[in-house]
Amino acid sequence: MSDVLWRPSPERIEKSPLRAYLNWLEGHEGQAFPDHDALWEWSVRDLRRFWTSIVDYYHVEFSAPWTQVLTTDPMPRARWFTDGHLNWAHHALRRGADDTAAMVCVQEGGLPGREITFAQLRRSVGAAAAWLRTVGVRPGDRVAAYLPNTEHAVIGVLASAAVGAVWACCSPDFGPDGTIGRLAQLEPTVLIATDGYHWNGKEIDRSDVVAQLRENLPTVRHFVHVPYVFDRPHPDNSTPWEELVAHDAPLEFTQVEFSDPLWVLFTSGTTGVPKGLVHGHGGITLEGLKWSGLYGGFRPGERLFTYTSTGWALWNIELGALTQGAGIVLYEGSPGYPPGAVWEVAARARADALLLGAAVVTFSAGAGFFPRDNYDLSRLRHVMVSGSALPSAGYHWLMDHVSADLRIDSTSGGTDISGSFVGGNEYAPVRVGRIGGRLAGVDCAAWRDDGTPVVEEVGDLVITQPMPSMPVMLWNDPDYTRYTDSYFDTWPGVWRHGDWVTMHSDGSVTIHGRSDSTLNRQGVRLGSSDFYDVLDGMPEIAETLVIGVDQPDDAYWLGLFVVPAPGHAVDDELKHKIVVTLRTRLTPRHVPDEIIEAPAVPHTLNGKRLEIPVKKLLLGRPLEQAANLASVDDPDTLRWYARFAADRLGAAG
Repeated sequence: MSDVLWRPSPERIEKSPLRAYLNWLEGHEGQAFPDHDALWEWSVRDLRRFWTSIVDYYHVEFSAPWTQVLTTDPMPRARWFTDGHLNWAHHALRRGADDTAAMVCVQEGGLPGREITFAQLRRSVGAAAAWLRTVGVRPGDRVAAYLPNTEHAVIGVLASAAVGAVWACCSPDFGPDGTIGRLAQLEPTVLIATDGYHWNGKEIDRSDVVAQLRENLPTVRHFVHVPYVFDRPHPDNSTPWEELVAHDAPLEFTQVEFSDPLWVLFTSGTTGVPKGLVHGHGGITLEGLKWSGLYGGFRPGERLFTYTSTGWALWNIELGALTQGAGIVLYEGSPGYPPGAVWEVAARARADALLLGAAVVTFSAGAGFFPRDNYDLSRLRHVMVSGSALPSAGYHWLMDHVSADLRIDSTSGGTDISGSFVGGNEYAPVRVGRIGGRLAGVDCAAWRDDGTPVVEEVGDLVITQPMPSMPVMLWNDPDYTRYTDSYFDTWPGVWRHGDWVTMHSDGSVTIHGRSDSTLNRQGVRLGSSDFYDVLDGMPEIAETLVIGVDQPDDAYWLGLFVVPAPGHAVDDELKHKIVVTLRTRLTPRHVPDEIIEAPAVPHTLNGKRLEIPVKKLLLGRPLEQAANLASVDDPDTLRWYARFAADRLGAAG
């Protein structure tokens, strides 16, 4: 069993929103729910009743009643709460007290930030929605945005949803090709775009990109300009943001069917055209209420700080906190400028919970920054980590340098469902390198290649029953061909997520990495995240990338690319330390055949390591076929790997 770092006190459990729900559930179901394990078992045994309980407990408001909780169609055609009508934006805005902060908006270097109350947010959304209706936006039309993590994006998505339009947003750190490749698919009628953003103390001008967007999105009839960074005249034929929110109007919510489109989130799109995942109003409403209430544990007036950009699903997920009457902290800028910026924002904004990528924790630890010595983080009760597995050293760093009484909640899910499959809960202890367990309503398991469920053995992560927040469709995929190929090609009617996972006998979970970038050495599957877990916490290492490639005559090459930390080099001493560490903390099979110093690790635009494109390069695929450079954070880094692969293949003859 992994080391237990923290256990919840009986008092904390008893006072938690999860326990309050379980008490209510016991009265309504006439059976005991002593803990979260009992809830999970019941929720997947009676899936329809579980989601109906979420509707009832959180008083989801249907303007037209639903006729069937869940249809009998197999995934991906299953539909929830058919014929029921509601609006997600209504549920996001209905609970917050007028004088409570709905948003705390912080710009890099601009603490303490600006507070926007729920009353002010409702007023701005009402005004923006009225403007959209005035210019002819109707239910089903698309509103596209190119915005940083500011109040403009939150007001925009809520106003778009209030009208019944479909929202899609790209972060301004996306280049023109990556943005056009996403938004052009949707044929938007409105574009809302900023002039720039802040990063590492610099003002980044994006006016040229916005001009290219306007030129390459011919269906856009109205362009809204957000003058965020620069003091310049508004572009020709644009509507200033101030005009969008200038006039008071009643806050009206167009009622839509449960599965009608709310927003489109795009996959990383490292090869080919990014997939547009269409999520529905009802599914996101239910998932947001479940996550923010039972797992985030948010109460009215509390605050969630999510370090994210608008190009990452965490941005959409955080909006669920609004449904509980809690506020969200929006930070626009680099997490490390100045050093410790994320932790200072959490302290100064008085955040009760923090949601961020594991890379931010690793970066903070590597920078030698100690938040508890510098800031008052006494309100912080919960840190949620997503994006990739949190290395073991990250757990200890959070306990040692943030708070000794902290629920560290490593989660896994993502863009696909705008939520999580597995994560912590108020009953689960925090174990190093483990995720707390499966979330209620998520019937997931680890399967062998033959479809046999396994425990304490690595298998494919599958979801065997529908979830309301699964995409209702993929954009431009009317016959579900691309949807089926993406998730249901291995086992019809069973969602294969593409992660290697171990379901442990104690209920905890370990995610080992992507199964489509499998490391299979001597017939044994090795998870890439296991390597990162033990290596990325080493002080001499900034980041690593592990790639396995099949060779002729059943040979196998396991390569480890190492980006040294400043002041270090990948010399014989460090290579020896890496070998000893992998051999002793993992197994001899984990020792690479070659350790290569690299200038950097390439990532998707939302920060995930590009294992599969690098593997394709090492197999001889040309760069233009291995990756979509518009979806890469630093194309020059990937070009370095292409040159390395070409040289290696050339040397091999």
